[in-house]
Amino acid sequence: MNTSLQIKNLTRDEILTHIDALAGILENCVNGGASVSFMLPYSPDKARIFWRGIAESVARGERLVLVCVDAQDGIIGTVQLITDQPENQPHRADVAKLLVHEKSRRKGAAMALMEALEAEARARDISVLVLDTSTGSGAETFYQRAGWQKVGEIPRYALMPDGAMTATSVFYKFL
Repeated sequence: MNTSLQIKNLTRDEILTHIDALAGILENCVNGGASVSFMLPYSPDKARIFWRGIAESVARGERLVLVCVDAQDGIIGTVQLITDQPENQPHRADVAKLLVHEKSRRKGAAMALMEALEAEARARDISVLVLDTSTGSGAETFYQRAGWQKVGEIPRYALMPDGAMTATSVFYKFL
Protein backbone atom coordinates (compact mmCIF):
# COMPACT_ATOMS: atom_id res chain seq x y z
CA MET A 1 0.00 0.00 0.00
CA ASN A 2 1.09 3.54 -0.69
CA THR A 3 2.19 4.78 2.75
CA SER A 4 1.06 8.35 2.03
CA LEU A 5 -2.56 7.14 1.90
CA GLN A 6 -4.78 7.02 4.97
CA ILE A 7 -8.14 5.29 5.29
CA LYS A 8 -10.80 6.80 7.54
CA ASN A 9 -14.25 5.59 8.56
CA LEU A 10 -16.55 8.62 8.39
CA THR A 11 -19.39 9.43 10.74
CA ARG A 12 -22.59 11.10 9.57
CA ASP A 13 -21.27 14.52 10.56
CA GLU A 14 -17.92 13.94 8.86
CA ILE A 15 -19.71 12.97 5.64
CA LEU A 16 -21.67 16.22 5.79
CA THR A 17 -18.48 18.19 6.54
CA HIS A 18 -16.76 16.66 3.49
CA ILE A 19 -19.84 16.55 1.25
CA ASP A 20 -18.30 18.74 -1.46
CA ALA A 21 -15.22 16.49 -1.78
CA LEU A 22 -17.36 13.34 -1.81
CA ALA A 23 -19.76 14.88 -4.33
CA GLY A 24 -16.80 15.86 -6.51
CA ILE A 25 -15.50 12.28 -6.59
CA LEU A 26 -18.95 10.88 -7.42
CA GLU A 27 -19.54 13.49 -10.12
CA ASN A 28 -16.09 12.83 -11.62
CA CYS A 29 -16.72 9.08 -11.78
CA VAL A 30 -20.24 9.35 -13.25
CA ASN A 31 -19.20 11.96 -15.80
CA GLY A 32 -16.25 9.70 -16.65
CA GLY A 33 -18.62 6.87 -17.56
CA ALA A 34 -18.71 4.78 -14.37
CA SER A 35 -21.84 2.68 -14.01
CA VAL A 36 -22.64 3.45 -10.37
CA SER A 37 -26.43 3.94 -10.54
CA PHE A 38 -26.59 7.45 -12.02
CA MET A 39 -27.33 8.95 -15.45
CA LEU A 40 -25.94 11.92 -17.38
CA PRO A 41 -26.15 14.81 -17.05
CA TYR A 42 -24.89 14.53 -13.48
CA SER A 43 -24.44 17.58 -11.31
CA PRO A 44 -22.87 18.44 -7.96
CA ASP A 45 -26.37 19.06 -6.59
CA LYS A 46 -27.45 15.48 -7.39
CA ALA A 47 -24.26 14.20 -5.82
CA ARG A 48 -24.81 16.20 -2.62
CA ILE A 49 -28.38 14.84 -2.34
CA PHE A 50 -26.99 11.31 -2.68
CA TRP A 51 -24.35 11.88 0.03
CA ARG A 52 -26.88 13.44 2.44
CA GLY A 53 -28.92 10.23 2.16
CA ILE A 54 -25.80 8.13 2.73
CA ALA A 55 -24.95 10.22 5.82
CA GLU A 56 -28.36 9.41 7.29
CA SER A 57 -27.89 5.72 6.50
CA VAL A 58 -24.56 5.81 8.37
CA ALA A 59 -26.31 7.49 11.32
CA ARG A 60 -28.85 4.63 11.39
CA GLY A 61 -26.02 2.07 11.51
CA GLU A 62 -26.88 0.58 8.11
CA ARG A 63 -23.50 1.11 6.45
CA LEU A 64 -19.93 2.31 6.80
CA VAL A 65 -18.34 4.89 4.54
CA LEU A 66 -14.58 4.64 4.21
CA VAL A 67 -12.51 7.30 2.51
CA CYS A 68 -8.96 7.34 1.23
CA VAL A 69 -7.08 10.52 2.07
CA ASP A 70 -3.92 11.66 0.27
CA ALA A 71 -1.77 14.25 2.04
CA GLN A 72 -1.79 16.52 -1.02
CA ASP A 73 -5.30 16.08 -2.41
CA GLY A 74 -7.55 15.43 0.57
CA ILE A 75 -10.23 12.77 -0.02
CA ILE A 76 -9.43 10.92 -3.25
CA GLY A 77 -11.64 7.84 -2.98
CA THR A 78 -14.41 6.12 -1.09
CA VAL A 79 -16.19 2.79 -0.64
CA GLN A 80 -19.21 1.61 1.36
CA LEU A 81 -19.90 -1.52 3.39
CA ILE A 82 -23.65 -2.11 3.67
CA THR A 83 -24.24 -4.08 6.84
CA ASP A 84 -28.02 -3.73 7.01
CA GLN A 85 -29.01 -7.22 5.88
CA PRO A 86 -31.97 -9.56 6.44
CA GLU A 87 -32.18 -11.37 9.78
CA ASN A 88 -30.97 -14.65 8.27
CA GLN A 89 -27.83 -13.04 6.80
CA PRO A 90 -25.97 -11.39 9.69
CA HIS A 91 -22.70 -12.83 8.35
CA ARG A 92 -22.99 -11.04 4.97
CA ALA A 93 -22.51 -7.48 3.70
CA ASP A 94 -22.67 -5.70 0.36
CA VAL A 95 -19.87 -3.58 -1.05
CA ALA A 96 -20.97 -0.46 -2.92
CA LYS A 97 -19.64 2.59 -4.70
CA LEU A 98 -15.88 2.01 -4.83
CA LEU A 99 -14.97 5.38 -6.31
CA VAL A 100 -11.54 6.92 -6.91
CA HIS A 101 -11.14 10.31 -8.56
CA GLU A 102 -9.56 9.93 -12.00
CA LYS A 103 -6.55 12.12 -11.07
CA SER A 104 -5.69 9.71 -8.24
CA ARG A 105 -6.09 6.34 -9.92
CA ARG A 106 -3.38 3.68 -10.13
CA LYS A 107 -1.76 4.87 -6.90
CA GLY A 108 -3.14 2.16 -4.61
CA ALA A 109 -6.22 3.96 -3.29
CA ALA A 110 -8.76 1.36 -4.48
CA MET A 111 -6.77 -1.54 -3.01
CA ALA A 112 -6.20 0.34 0.25
CA LEU A 113 -9.93 1.03 0.51
CA MET A 114 -10.85 -2.61 -0.15
CA GLU A 115 -8.30 -3.95 2.34
CA ALA A 116 -9.64 -1.60 5.01
CA LEU A 117 -13.23 -2.53 4.13
CA GLU A 118 -12.40 -6.22 4.52
CA ALA A 119 -10.77 -5.53 7.90
CA GLU A 120 -13.87 -3.62 9.04
CA ALA A 121 -16.06 -6.51 7.90
CA ARG A 122 -13.96 -9.08 9.78
CA ALA A 123 -14.14 -6.95 12.93
CA ARG A 124 -17.94 -7.19 12.67
CA ASP A 125 -17.90 -10.99 12.17
CA ILE A 126 -18.89 -10.62 8.52
CA SER A 127 -17.53 -13.54 6.52
CA VAL A 128 -19.14 -13.08 3.08
CA LEU A 129 -18.96 -9.96 0.93
CA VAL A 130 -20.96 -9.47 -2.27
CA LEU A 131 -20.81 -6.86 -5.02
CA ASP A 132 -21.69 -6.30 -8.65
CA THR A 133 -20.01 -4.21 -11.31
CA SER A 134 -20.39 -3.44 -14.99
CA THR A 135 -19.17 -6.37 -17.11
CA GLY A 136 -16.03 -5.55 -19.05
CA SER A 137 -15.15 -2.54 -16.90
CA GLY A 138 -11.82 -1.79 -15.30
CA ALA A 139 -13.53 -2.42 -11.97
CA GLU A 140 -14.28 -6.00 -12.99
CA THR A 141 -10.58 -6.60 -13.68
CA PHE A 142 -9.63 -4.90 -10.40
CA TYR A 143 -11.92 -7.14 -8.31
CA GLN A 144 -10.54 -10.28 -9.93
CA ARG A 145 -6.99 -9.11 -9.16
CA ALA A 146 -8.08 -8.43 -5.57
CA GLY A 147 -9.14 -12.07 -5.07
CA TRP A 148 -12.89 -11.81 -5.65
CA GLN A 149 -14.72 -14.75 -7.23
CA LYS A 150 -16.96 -14.02 -10.19
CA VAL A 151 -20.29 -15.86 -9.97
CA GLY A 152 -21.56 -14.88 -13.39
CA GLU A 153 -23.13 -12.16 -15.48
CA ILE A 154 -26.64 -10.79 -15.77
CA PRO A 155 -27.29 -9.38 -19.26
CA ARG A 156 -29.10 -6.07 -19.72
CA TYR A 157 -28.86 -5.35 -16.01
CA ALA A 158 -28.47 -1.57 -16.03
CA LEU A 159 -27.86 1.51 -18.09
CA MET A 160 -24.51 3.21 -18.38
CA PRO A 161 -24.56 6.96 -17.62
CA ASP A 162 -24.94 7.67 -21.35
CA GLY A 163 -27.96 5.36 -21.66
CA ALA A 164 -26.23 2.34 -23.23
CA MET A 165 -27.32 -1.04 -21.81
CA THR A 166 -24.75 -3.01 -19.81
CA ALA A 167 -24.48 -6.41 -18.19
CA THR A 168 -23.34 -6.76 -14.61
CA SER A 169 -20.87 -9.21 -13.15
CA VAL A 170 -21.65 -10.57 -9.68
CA PHE A 171 -18.76 -11.26 -7.28
CA TYR A 172 -18.29 -12.64 -3.77
CA LYS A 173 -15.38 -12.96 -1.38
CA PHE A 174 -15.07 -15.11 1.72
CA LEU A 175 -13.16 -13.52 4.57
